[in-house]
Formats: sequence, C-alpha cells, structure tokens
Amino acid sequence: MHQNCYKDDPYAKEFGITIDETPTSIDARVLPAPWLKYHDSGKQKEVLPQMGQWNMKDKVITVNAYISSSIANRMQFTYEAVLFFVSQKVINGSVINFWACINFSKTVTDSAAQSFCHQLVQMCQESGMDIKSDSVVPVYSARPDHVKKVLKQVCTATVNKLGGKELELLIAILPDNNGSLYGDLKQICETDLGLISQCCLTKYVLKISKQYLSNVSLKINVKMGGRNTVLLDALRWKVVASQDWPEVTKYAGLVSAQPHRQELIQDLYKTWQDPQRGKVNGGMIRGLLLSFEKATWKKPLRIIFYRDGVSDGQFYQVLLYELDAIRKACASLEPNYQPPVTFIVVQKRHHTRLFPSNHKKHRQKWRHLTWYCGVVDTKICDPVEFDFYLCSHAGIQGTSRPAHYHVLWDENNFTADEIQSLTNNLCYT
Repeated sequence: MHQNCYKDDPYAKEFGITIDETPTSIDARVLPAPWLKYHDSGKQKEVLPQMGQWNMKDKVITVNAYISSSIANRMQFTYEAVLFFVSQKVINGSVINFWACINFSKTVTDSAAQSFCHQLVQMCQESGMDIKSDSVVPVYSARPDHVKKVLKQVCTATVNKLGGKELELLIAILPDNNGSLYGDLKQICETDLGLISQCCLTKYVLKISKQYLSNVSLKINVKMGGRNTVLLDALRWKVVASQDWPEVTKYAGLVSAQPHRQELIQDLYKTWQDPQRGKVNGGMIRGLLLSFEKATWKKPLRIIFYRDGVSDGQFYQVLLYELDAIRKACASLEPNYQPPVTFIVVQKRHHTRLFPSNHKKHRQKWRHLTWYCGVVDTKICDPVEFDFYLCSHAGIQGTSRPAHYHVLWDENNFTADEIQSLTNNLCYT
C-alpha cells in the first residue's frame, strides 16, 4: 500500500476515492486439527498436526481406494506441507506387481532413470507398499512427440511378456518444460489405456532427495488403492462419494466433459431412450451413489455437496438446477429415497487475504504471514447468507489464499461450528 501510494493517486483524488492504508481488523478463530491414525506397527500410531502440517517420522501408513490418477495429481493434498519423512509407512499399502518406466527427457540417461526408479521403489517399500523391485520391461527412452506410440509399445510388450496380464503403473520422466506432453500422456493413459501413471520432472530425477521420493510415494499409494492416513475420530456424517466410511479417505472419481464457459454441470443426472431397455437413468450423481452402495452395502443417509467454480451471480441458478438433478438421481434408485442435502459452493478466485495481526511477534508460529485452520465468519462475510472463510493448510511458500465457502442449502441443519469443523477435518484426509 505504501509503495503504490494510492493516497496520492491523481485519478483516485479526481473521483473522490480515498484508500485506507491500514488493513481491516477482524476476529478469527483457529479450529482444532483432527487426530490422524497411522499403522499400528509404527512407533507413533496417532499424531496431532501442528500448524497445519505434520511429518511421517516413526509412522506407518494405514488399501482399497479408487481414484483416477489425473485427479490425484491435481489434488491439493493437505500433507503437501509434510516435507521431512523418516521411516514412514502408510496405514494401508497398495500392491503393485507390474510397473514400467518411460524416459522422455534427453538429459536423463538410462542409468540415471534406472537409479531413480530403484530409489523410488525402495522408498515405496519403506512406506509400507508391496511393490516389485524390478520393472516388467527395461526403461524405454522416447521423444515427446512419440508419446502415443511408445505408450502402446510398452503396454504391448508387457502383455506379451506376462501372457495377457496388463501393466499397473507407469512412471514417466518428463522434461522440465514439457509443453503439452503431460496433458497428452495423461489423456492417453486415462482414456485409451486405462493405465495409472506418475509423472516426474527431470530436475527432481537428476537431483534426488528423500523429501521428494516420500511425497511421490504417498501419491502413488493413493492412486494404486492405498490409504496414507485416516481420521482417528470417525465423523458423524456420510459423504456421498466416500468409499470407506467412517474414515472418509477414499473417493470414487468421475470425469465428464461439457461445453466451454458452461457453469451448470449437465451430466449430474440424465436419461435417454434405449431401443432394448427403454428409458435409462444415468449421470454422475447416480454413478457415485451406486459406487457408494457397492462399497458400503448401503445408500448414504446424508449428502454433502461441495461445488467449485461458481460466480456469485449464478449461485441460485446453479443451486436450483443441480439440487433438482441430485433429487432425480436419488429417486431413480428408489422412489422414496430422498436423503437430506447440504449444498456448498467453494470459491478460490477472490482477492481476500488473511494475516495474523501478531505475525512479527510470533514469526515461527505464524509462518509466511498466514495461519492454519483459521476461520472467519464475521464482518467481511455476508450479513444474511451462511458463508465463511477457511484457511485449512499451512503456507509453504508465499501467502495462502483462504477458501470462501457459501452454504446455499442445508437440509442437515448443521450449525456453523459443525460445518466448519467438518470441512476443516476433511482437508486432512
């Protein structure tokens, strides 16, 4: 504010605009972090995160998750703040029998790629995963523009060698500046081959660190069906796509394409006429409900719907359309099946930043001018609507942007404390 000298701006003065250089002072609360459960074979079976982060020293990771690899790569894991790992193990380690590596980087030699894979596999094994030490086929080196060709070659070579069995995991080494290679590789693996992949940049392959290997091993475990940690205290409410009630750490992922700049999710519920079966019910909500029922042998008693990417002006247009789609999807399973729904919009594209007023006095505690588990629901929030700001993670670099939650519909009758605690706790799963 001082550097920009807004108070001396001639245009602001001409329009009679004055800008206060002192930030608005508001009251905030720090929510208690949930206790996390790790494998019983570790020295420390339970851990309470401190300042929005925790490490994996002396812990063992707690299998059976279903999540697409592209979603897992984009997930903002709360434990991204976990930087130092020693002898960590997951609560459920996944099983990987057949894996391979493709090197798309000119600066990484075959021996360097093999060494990286060996250390990564070793870290996965130390984390509690059951992964074979050797790849099915030797490391393949290929040009980025031959991505589709080499992927099919590796898959074909695996099937021929294993007598029909397919590859389970692909480790891909990409150039630091890879353009569209990452997107092309993910699209082919996800849509054409049905193959789970883990991409690693050249700079991390050439300069291997335990920290990086530990973070990648956690990602691989989740993608391959494992669970890294679970909440110690079981939540009291069910979440529509969670697959391991009551721990709520596994989710079914669905992807559906729709037109550009289309705010409403068109495929939440849909019907079509089939010449043989007549009217057919489908859509993403119905698919998630069926997936939940298959995993837990029961339908969800409550639905909590977190919705991203909605502007303020379209809140109620989206609510009316998508809440109706949820209702229809539930009724398509059973005519009288209508669980209570809580509809929450989450916004990240805003300019609100929250800073603790005493960050200079407690520089280590309030690191990077932000705080963890901080919630604000007064003064800067709507006086009538049910909304709040929550910063549920520690800022590793720069200034953290709090998520702005708008509760548009709540048939579960949550109190503000309940929905804020539930939302914060889910960020640790």
